[in-house]
This record gives sequence, C-alpha cells and structure tokens, in this order.
Amino acid sequence: MATAILDIDGTLVDTNYHHAVAWYRAFRAHGFVVPLWRIHRHIGMGGDQLVAALAGKGFDREHGDEVRAAETILYKQLIEETQPLTGARALIEDLKASGYTVILASSAKSDELEHYLKLLDAHALVDAWTDSSDVEQTKPQPDLVLAALEKADAKPKDAVMIGDSTWDCEAAKRAKVRSIGVLTGGFSERELLDAGAAKVFTSVDELRKHLDADVVRV
Repeated sequence: MATAILDIDGTLVDTNYHHAVAWYRAFRAHGFVVPLWRIHRHIGMGGDQLVAALAGKGFDREHGDEVRAAETILYKQLIEETQPLTGARALIEDLKASGYTVILASSAKSDELEHYLKLLDAHALVDAWTDSSDVEQTKPQPDLVLAALEKADAKPKDAVMIGDSTWDCEAAKRAKVRSIGVLTGGFSERELLDAGAAKVFTSVDELRKHLDADVVRV
C-alpha cells in the first residue's frame, strides 16, 4: 500500500504568510528587522534553524530562544484567521479512496496541530500525524519525513510527499522519498523542481485531477 505524506502549513492550510508576519514581529521586538520577503523564503524551515539562517548564529545564540517563544505567542494571535486551502480535505478523502495510507507531517506544536486537525475535520480520516515531539531537527533535515514513514510502517520507495516549500522537497529528497509540489505556499514551480519535486501543481485541487497519473503514484 502506498503512503502519502502531506505537509500541512501552506499545503493544506493557508498559514505561510501568517507565520511570516509573526516571525517579522518577533525579530523586530528583539531589535532585528528582517524584510518580510526574506522571511517568507524561509517559511517551511523549522524555527530551530530559521533564526540562524536569517539573523546569523551569533544572534541565534543570544536571542534565538526568545525570538522563537515570541513567534509562538504572536502566531497564536493570528491562527484563528487561517483557513484550509480549497480542496484540502477532499484531497485526503481522494487519497484514502485510492488506497493510500495518509500521514499528516508537521513539526508544529501539539496545540497548533490540533487546531489544524479540527479545521480539516481530519482526526478520523487520516491514519496518523506528527508534531514537534516527533522530530529533533526540522526541515530541510529529513527527521519529519522519516517520522512519518515510521508511523506508516512504510519504506521510502513506497511513499510520496506533497508539500508547498523548497524545504519540504529538500527534506523528502534527503529521506529518499519522492515529492510533489503545490504553489500554494508562495514558492515558484522552478524553485520546487530544483529542490527535488518530481512534479508541481498549482493547488491541491489541481493535484486531485491527477491522482491516477503515474506522476503521482509511487
């Protein structure tokens, strides 16, 4: 049985720009102003790596934990504005109907993940999910994808990951899992292909039309 590993932020739920604003405000509160466009290019990378990537290792050592804590609080003020992307739950239903084991792959904290599961009405629909407790290092490291494979009891060759960011595709590549990209996170088709995506679709709704094609099947 094939396994579909689905990213949540930016793929199933429209959260990327909310996260970018929260990070912007968190950095700014600690005296470091980062242009929003630069922050967006790193959304999908976990906070354990994002701070150093944007502000340097010295800033991360001195202020990283405080900035990450601030982002968590600031994002919670925005999370109620987030909504599932069109076709998100239908994609899960289609994958299940096609015989896939479906794992939702997220490094979000458990309360954030619970919010997304409720938004998608996915508790009883998916086979399993991951959260921050399942990973040591976040994307682009492969920990999250490997944790999803473990929950599905699946081998990399029998899985496909669907994500919206270059970091999703990089993590999948490092885990030796095929990836499919969608444009809903704000990354371009070229960027996703260069990061390792086998195919890119404009949205999960567009992807749903091609589930039976060889490009999606593992």
